[in-house]
Amino acid sequence: MAVYLPTLKQLQYLVALRDTGHFGRAAEACFVTQSTLSAGLRELESLLGVMLVERTRRVVRFTPLGLRIADKGERVLREAEELSALARAASKPLAGELRMGVIPTIAPFLLPRIMGKLRDQWPELKLYLREEPSAAACESLHRGHVDCVLLALPYACGDIDYADLFEDRLFVAYPGADGANLPALMRADAIDESRLLLLEDGHCLKDHALAACNRPELRAGAAMMGTSLHTLVQMVDNGLGVTMLPEMALDAGILDHTGVVARPLDADHPSRRIALVWRKGSPRDKEFRLFAEALQAAHQAA
Repeated sequence: MAVYLPTLKQLQYLVALRDTGHFGRAAEACFVTQSTLSAGLRELESLLGVMLVERTRRVVRFTPLGLRIADKGERVLREAEELSALARAASKPLAGELRMGVIPTIAPFLLPRIMGKLRDQWPELKLYLREEPSAAACESLHRGHVDCVLLALPYACGDIDYADLFEDRLFVAYPGADGANLPALMRADAIDESRLLLLEDGHCLKDHALAACNRPELRAGAAMMGTSLHTLVQMVDNGLGVTMLPEMALDAGILDHTGVVARPLDADHPSRRIALVWRKGSPRDKEFRLFAEALQAAHQAA
């Protein structure tokens, strides 16, 4: 008895429609016309003998079974991509495409310093970057939208493997008017929680900073309003408070042309760990570890 199976292309259409919620945008994401995508989905429904999507003029609504099949289809697509990647990695590591997520408190400070060295060392590597906050980056990793993530640990990112790259020390940044009275090292218990400005929820640096200080009252008292480290620096420079900055941001010149003064944090764990993470059990494990070594070497040479 012949068994007719869904094609990868049909599953790709279904997953794209679930992710975008719109036939036109799903078609654009799959680089096909809307009519082609619609026909492919109708063929998939006919093949399975069930309705997956309720179609109206205004709303795309998945049936409960349609959502379950889309989730399963996403895993099938990810496995198919990893099968192809495994073959490429076996023939020649770090050649071809690699999709890497990077969090915003790393991307603008580290990548400009190391990308040139990576291109020189691995000229056949086509590196595609996706900048997202930590939670979104981890979700993209497990959904298969990226292959690996440049992340700051500790962070609960699900079932992952990782390779540590380096430690990134935390500093406390003050307005220049406070500079004359600051010690060489800033003790965590000397930080005024009523003046502390931190990144908004979704950025792991906020949690790393609070954990390093080991002062529960900071979480309640801090004004968490910054959307980026550059925004926080401008707020501090205008005398609105103090903030926490990673060393890589200082090395990249984030305080240039400001009067902000930064001092190293004096605490039991005054740093965050920068690491490359990937899905546990990935067939590209060896390639990712090789890539982590390349990132580490590029950072050391920067």
